[in-house]
Amino acid sequence: MSTGADETEHSLEMHLPYIYKMFSLTFKSAAEYPPLVPILVGNTDSTAERDYGKILAPYLADPTSVFVVSSDFCHWGTRFQYTRYLPASPSSAAASSAGGYSLKRHDKKPTNPPIYESIGRLDKMAMDAIETGKHDNFLGNLKETNNTVCGRHPIGVVMAAIEVLQSEGKVSGDGKGKFKFVRYERSSEVEDISDSSVSYASAYAAL
Repeated sequence: MSTGADETEHSLEMHLPYIYKMFSLTFKSAAEYPPLVPILVGNTDSTAERDYGKILAPYLADPTSVFVVSSDFCHWGTRFQYTRYLPASPSSAAASSAGGYSLKRHDKKPTNPPIYESIGRLDKMAMDAIETGKHDNFLGNLKETNNTVCGRHPIGVVMAAIEVLQSEGKVSGDGKGKFKFVRYERSSEVEDISDSSVSYASAYAAL
């Protein structure tokens, strides 16, 4: 990657303090820390996600490996070029889609529901799609809502890798291989179209 892209990319440096903390709680000394292998997933497509999923599947199946995926969820606001809104009762053709419609800067502030509740619903739809364990379901959700999940591609790669292991009979039963979301937060509760927020979600999957 270019130096500029490297300097702008921050997912690894955000994760490293947390990873270090878990290492320090798990191992007696730094000499025992396992190797850390960073993988930067760029702006891929569904085919590339499946291809890389096949490559990474054996490493994911290794019981000594742990994959950590970095992603925020919805980046909402005009500064993110994303103002999707899901009305409680769609009353127009534009709003009737399950994916909602985009608010304009001078639109009247919606209240049914408030914008922050709509954002929560958009994120819940994405999380539900991920929890199905079906890569195509997640891709379909993103196509429908255009939700600005910045780590959608690494999430897709890991989902594709899990599907490879499922097809090989290495993952089966009891919800194994499916992500389970355990926490969800937003940086602010957006009510006005001029406001913005970023959503954060935490999930894990065990094989």
